[in-house]
Amino acid sequence: MERLFVYIFGKKKREAGTQRAKTRVFSWVRSNFASALTGNRLVWYIEKHQNNDGKQRGAPSRFAAEEELTMGMTMTQKILAKHANLPSVQAGDLIEARLDLVLGNDITSPVAIKEFERAGFSKVFDKDKICIVLDHFTPNKDIKAAKQCAEARAFAQQQEITHFFDVGNMGIEHALLPERGLVAPGEVVIGADSHTCTYGALGAFSTGVGSTDMAAGMAAGVAWFKVPSAIRFELVGKPAPWVSGKDVILHIIGKIGVDGALYQSMEFTGEGVSHLTMDDRFTIANMAIEAGAKNGIFPVDEKTLEYAKGRVERPFDVFEPDEDAHYEQVIIIDLEQIRPTVSLPHLPSNTKTVGEVAGLKIDQAVIGSCTNGRIGDLRLAAKLMKGKKVAKGVRCIVIPATQQIYLQAMREGLIEIFIEAGAAVSTPTCGPCIGGHMGVLYEGERAVATTNRNFVGRMGHIESEIYLASPAVAAASP
Repeated sequence: MERLFVYIFGKKKREAGTQRAKTRVFSWVRSNFASALTGNRLVWYIEKHQNNDGKQRGAPSRFAAEEELTMGMTMTQKILAKHANLPSVQAGDLIEARLDLVLGNDITSPVAIKEFERAGFSKVFDKDKICIVLDHFTPNKDIKAAKQCAEARAFAQQQEITHFFDVGNMGIEHALLPERGLVAPGEVVIGADSHTCTYGALGAFSTGVGSTDMAAGMAAGVAWFKVPSAIRFELVGKPAPWVSGKDVILHIIGKIGVDGALYQSMEFTGEGVSHLTMDDRFTIANMAIEAGAKNGIFPVDEKTLEYAKGRVERPFDVFEPDEDAHYEQVIIIDLEQIRPTVSLPHLPSNTKTVGEVAGLKIDQAVIGSCTNGRIGDLRLAAKLMKGKKVAKGVRCIVIPATQQIYLQAMREGLIEIFIEAGAAVSTPTCGPCIGGHMGVLYEGERAVATTNRNFVGRMGHIESEIYLASPAVAAASP
């Protein structure tokens, strides 16, 4: 402690320039924090509660101060603290954090580009840390979509953006970026798309932002955040056969509601995590936003590291929550008790088990999207569709999430299974999920989809209906 006093003593003396300021700080620290945590965190705390002249600035009681100083951090908070160059952060703190990647797509990038140029910026902060993926209305569905893509292409060319993905080499962004190793554990990623939270499956902090924030991120390489509090989801047991990550997250959202984790971090822990595949984890993290969360995040384990191997070629940090980290709630989820689950119109939280809605007539089944278009999802669907035919009067659309997934599905014979069953197989696109193209619904039509939202009019006509489900349920339905 005396060594710490000397550090603060000298630092504050230089800042304040007076013996009086030096004495005030020394006395304040000695009287208030003699039993508190020592080291950098205490130095940071003192600086936080001191004015430039060394005077105490609204410091709380000794008990509150020691609680703030000694309180552990969640996984998300540790990542944000590291990227803000702070020894510690708390829920509610406003921070400015360094960004490892800034993402946009063909819908959000043109808006961000306009704001970027309107603000007078001429160069991005790092051409290797910007990613633009043309995936929503591509291949272009109309002239307006073509204009948006042309603007994004021109900007990417002008700025020499390294990670620009166009038709032919692109994929649905939240499947493509992990596949290409563009996100690693411990990183901070913002994306002008709400499902950017997907990358929490890799142990990264990732969250969706608006196009203006994307513009600022492209220019400065930093973004401000309000540090979120957290809910810990303790996963126990092992999922039953045919139960996947989609069933798990629909079950959770049905339990806590669409605002049950509002601006909080959903941190998934427990021995049950080991029974989830990486595809399961991507799906669960992807739909954290449907519970209102700021982000979803998983611990980095052997499966995570194996996935990153051969994809991520740069060093990265692995973070774990402190044992005494504070959580607003701890919710136990018994994976063994979860049954195939469906979300009925018009909220993801309106869930029932599949047995409760069996026999409901549908017009369309969609298997794909950033939520469930990965190779594990296609394997599951193909297993159920092999040797069968899509029912008369039902349209089935299968959308591999990336070109690499498409190729892998071809090599494994999955595409042949889908086509022989009577399904249409599409190039990677977000199309039907946002009611853009490749599966828009008409009035009165009903779809079962592996997408992530079933709001009114989400897939087309306001009088249509969407039932969210896993690949297994969607494949068994048509």
